[in-house]
Amino acid sequence: MKILVAVKRVIDYNVQIRVKEDGSGVHTDNVKMSTNPPDDNAVEESVKLKESGKVKEVIAISIGEDKAQETIRKALAIGADKGIHVKADSYIEPLGIAKILKSIVEKEKPDMVFLGKQAIDDDCNQTGQMLAAMLNWPQATFTSKVNLKEKSVEIVREIDEGLETIEVNLPSVVSCDLRLNEPRFASLPNIMKAKKKPMEQINAKDLGLDLTNRIQQIKVDEPPKRKAGIKVANVAELVSKLKNEAKVL
Repeated sequence: MKILVAVKRVIDYNVQIRVKEDGSGVHTDNVKMSTNPPDDNAVEESVKLKESGKVKEVIAISIGEDKAQETIRKALAIGADKGIHVKADSYIEPLGIAKILKSIVEKEKPDMVFLGKQAIDDDCNQTGQMLAAMLNWPQATFTSKVNLKEKSVEIVREIDEGLETIEVNLPSVVSCDLRLNEPRFASLPNIMKAKKKPMEQINAKDLGLDLTNRIQQIKVDEPPKRKAGIKVANVAELVSKLKNEAKVL
């Protein structure tokens, strides 16, 4: 059994985002980057399944500029067997990413595709669903527990009302939640070994896909600064302010 796990290079979640002066986007030059956190969970779960003997091969794929190879190398250091870097010098929307992943799936023929439920930069939460639709595969989103069987996978997923357990046939697309597992840190010996693992490089333009972005970004603004809170002396004053100032009562 083979798993293709998609990883994305994003601004590290600890970094304070700064918007460009012209409103065209956010600053990324000399900014710390890292793997999208839910993608770390996807890699960890893939490797755990491999360690259990249920999966024979884990392939990590990332789409982006040359520095995206760092994200793939991290996945290889965690335990993935092979990397695929699809080079793209400009931003590609989730629809385009799904098209690229579909092309790679048709080539590699994995039994499952793992990816994070959403990226923390664009926060779209669309790629997994679009990929499943294009492949006509079952999908399991917001996954917090995986039980892999012979021809199916049992998934516990997080929904508004709590937890839902579903079972989908293989092959399938699984998007991973942060509560799925605790991603491990790559040890120094494994980081060194990862440098010797194979990484295939493909140019996105050579895939013959229509990757035209369909959403026009007009302007990026920082969120308005929150006003300082106030203290009230009693419940009566609180009710008065909620009614007369906030007008929520």
